Amino acid sequence: MHYAIVTETYPPEVNGVALTVSSLETGLRDRGHMVSVIRPRQDDGAAPGAGELLVRGIALPRYPGLRAGLPATATLARAWRDARPDAVYIATEGPLGWSALRAARRAGIPVATGFHTRFDSYMRDYRLPWLEPVALRWMRHFHNRADATLVPTQELETFLRTRGFARARLLRRAVDTGLFDSARRDAALRESIGVAPDAPLVIHVGRIAPEKNLGLAVRAFRALQARRPGARYVWVGDGPMRGTLQRDNPDFVFAGVRRGEALARLFACADLFAFPSLSETFGNVTLEAMASGVAVVAYDYGAAREHLRDGRHGAAIPPGDADAFVDAAVRIGTVPEAMRAMGASARQAMLGLSPARVAADFDHLLSHLSGKEPVHVDRAAA
Repeated sequence: MHYAIVTETYPPEVNGVALTVSSLETGLRDRGHMVSVIRPRQDDGAAPGAGELLVRGIALPRYPGLRAGLPATATLARAWRDARPDAVYIATEGPLGWSALRAARRAGIPVATGFHTRFDSYMRDYRLPWLEPVALRWMRHFHNRADATLVPTQELETFLRTRGFARARLLRRAVDTGLFDSARRDAALRESIGVAPDAPLVIHVGRIAPEKNLGLAVRAFRALQARRPGARYVWVGDGPMRGTLQRDNPDFVFAGVRRGEALARLFACADLFAFPSLSETFGNVTLEAMASGVAVVAYDYGAAREHLRDGRHGAAIPPGDADAFVDAAVRIGTVPEAMRAMGASARQAMLGLSPARVAADFDHLLSHLSGKEPVHVDRAAA
């Protein structure tokens, strides 16, 4: 089979969409399929890899390092006339995504779209609440032109169906438990951060931006620190709020953007992952924390609703209850034995989430849209 993946973000960019797309691509290739990737040319100037088509892009305001693809309908139409894919997966709703949707529809190629980002909820975070229904209508118009819209949770599938999204389909997410592993815990790295062996290390991983509800993260940590003065907070990532947070919290450790093993080591060194975001479509970092053996405090939606068991892996808080979030961070963070037990249980819960299983589900869904049966050749095992 020949599949095309269209995305406006891709590694080495670090975000949930880029990493999910890369995992799906790798999974399809491992199953023996030809995969074409269409994405904007990145600032690093690297030449396209095998099977890649790079298009023009523009920088996104407030999102350093990320680019949106410019319209490329004619380019895609030519490429797909020369090498017609059996199905197209469009991961993002930007100009490049719209171009891919138009080109595929005109050519009669089956299309699946991915619902990765709740742009409608971002409107509130950026003080533009009147644009929230406009954003939702825009996304609905885009996704309803596809043959299927892939979502990571049953909760989101239900939400979209009740708001007029016609063909929402569940495709679960996975986590690399070989990379994110509590065995990577590193006493020397913890010491370099400035945390004592018996003190809690809290971690934030993600974009340092208003939509992540970071004021509550700081509040929860300060409440914990009042009870455990040796507690430290390490922040992994970057974004428009980093400068303000560094200025106002000189005791915080800002590690910048980390990837791969460097990120996995930091996760494994932590004791508590406090994740107060209410704007996630899923929240891959929740699974990465759990796989790393870290207790999690998060609002009960997205990845937490699907996988985090309250009292067993950490705390799943009713969305929006800030006081309960703070109380849970303090309650768990002040009892080292509880954090360790919850982290170990969380690790065990993640061991069944196989990227290969997700790739197989993705393959079968795309092949069903194309009307063809996939031929599975497991190259990863060859």
